[in-house]
Amino acid sequence: MPQKVFKIEISAKTILFTIAVLLLLQLVWLVKELFFSFLIALIIMSALNPLVTFLEKYKIPRGLSAFIVFVLLITGMVALLNWILPPLIEETGHLFASLPTYIKTLNKTFNLDLQSDLISRTLPNITSNTLNFAKEIFSNVIFIISTIFFSFYFLVEQNVIRKFMLHFFDKQKAHEVSDIVDKAEKRMRAWFWGELTLMFVIGTLTFIGLNIIGVRYALPLAIIAGLLEIAPVIGPIISAIPAFIVGIGDTQYLGMAVVILYFIIQQFENQVIVPLVMKRAVGIAPIATLSALIIGGKIAGVIGILLAIPTALFLETIIVEIAKNRSVHEKTSN
Repeated sequence: MPQKVFKIEISAKTILFTIAVLLLLQLVWLVKELFFSFLIALIIMSALNPLVTFLEKYKIPRGLSAFIVFVLLITGMVALLNWILPPLIEETGHLFASLPTYIKTLNKTFNLDLQSDLISRTLPNITSNTLNFAKEIFSNVIFIISTIFFSFYFLVEQNVIRKFMLHFFDKQKAHEVSDIVDKAEKRMRAWFWGELTLMFVIGTLTFIGLNIIGVRYALPLAIIAGLLEIAPVIGPIISAIPAFIVGIGDTQYLGMAVVILYFIIQQFENQVIVPLVMKRAVGIAPIATLSALIIGGKIAGVIGILLAIPTALFLETIIVEIAKNRSVHEKTSN
């Protein structure tokens, strides 16, 4: 019986397309700061677009509506930082100063051999590195200006992606591509507001709970819990560690109370808060989430971790929608 010979034919168009994609990826890597700025601007635009559209309903021009939303956003951020930073800095300083004592108590309680000097040096270094990262971002004038410009431009210019696609595709294909991007944008918007709500709720519940059971330094510990919600699965576990160290440093019962408190908050989050605030975002699988966080961290450090989940949501939506459209076209042609 003659054997079938399978031939793999690669057209010149496929080769050129592959080369173009590789060159584009290389270009993106060379200007990755600009790419991050563009991506952050896209997320901000998707989050603020409903507010701008709402103001437009009251006959306010879109450009003025975008300006009003930006002014309110910046004013709110400055007011929040001005209110929360002074007590946060004070309590965090006291926490770091007391950390060696807490580590010694933890060693005695569980017969461990943790080096208090190493931990007390490492945690401030982590905090210092994070602050340095924030300073670099805020001191990078080009990064800030480009991000604000992109965000404002995307908000003012309606259907900017659709108009951009018309330069490269016919009208029907451009509409298909822009519709896919619109779905990805809506999903990122749902994630953005859902994540902010989640961080605020978890931080508030943690702050209230720690104060009720009598754990010191509740404000920085609660802010850690809220911020680490940006990293699903692993964030809540990591945030419980410093709270447990502080609690067990006072009494064993307080340490156990901290574990119970964080467990209750985590269960409440999984059963109530996440389904309620993330119902429109349709989260990705845990293994995909962890993979995205690891890849983002390896590629771009802190900013890579922050952008990992929205980027994964964006790419997943595009891939799924392209597959659906291709399946529909194949069925129609048959």
